Amino acid sequence: MMTNLMSYAGKRVVIAGCYSGMGEACARILTELGAEVHGADIRTSPVALASFTELDLKDWTAIDQVVATIGGEVDAVFNCAGLPQTYPAADVVAVNFLGIRHWSEQWMPRMRPGAAIVSVSSNAAMGYMQRIGLISEFVAIKDRAEALDWVAAHPDDVADGYGFSKEALAVWTQQRGVDLITQGKRINCTFPSPTATPMMSEFTKIAPQAVFDFFSKPIGRQATSEEQAWPLILLNSPAASFINGVCLPTDAGFTGGVLTGLVDMAAFRASLAGGQ
Repeated sequence: MMTNLMSYAGKRVVIAGCYSGMGEACARILTELGAEVHGADIRTSPVALASFTELDLKDWTAIDQVVATIGGEVDAVFNCAGLPQTYPAADVVAVNFLGIRHWSEQWMPRMRPGAAIVSVSSNAAMGYMQRIGLISEFVAIKDRAEALDWVAAHPDDVADGYGFSKEALAVWTQQRGVDLITQGKRINCTFPSPTATPMMSEFTKIAPQAVFDFFSKPIGRQATSEEQAWPLILLNSPAASFINGVCLPTDAGFTGGVLTGLVDMAAFRASLAGGQ
């Protein structure tokens, strides 16, 4: 009899960011797959979870307390929480990278053999290799206050905080995977394209519709929360046991189009610069 490697029956998982969007979809699907799901967010999840705890990822003391409250060992950690760039850049970085990293690091000693972490990055971070030295310099800072001082001292590099925080998440994922796999544990992230979640209304306050239309190529539409949740669930399942330290594009071919020149990023940037 073949084992269902996508089953979460008997698995204990935690999700940061389970109120809406991809995190809510993950929580809902995981409960249907048989998981014991424990969630944390700044707003109460609509999903019937094993437990829910209110959490602001900017507060590391609160993170430590929530991890202790949930307690026990886990088979999977899902990092779906995040702030859009309508918030101050320092807060965006504090949640999207520093908070997610600290939350994940607190769970690592509690991860069972074969357990995995997955985080939601963004295809807005797809150019991270072009400045990996700078991003690695920031990621190497472990102290929260020191990291935020670095952010304040590099306003041009950090910009609105969103793309930078997602780049940092990607670099940290790849670096941490080298160590975790020696412990029989894994870590990955996804690079979603524009997705029809409640956060999209915040993104549209910052960027013109042309940006979202371009990043939705070649499929020509936004993803659904469920379409982004399933890859996250796959990456944290035993079916992905040999996938580690990967930044997986979940963008219906956008990254492939850019890398092969069939989706012209340079022309798009020129059009924005020209106000077209």
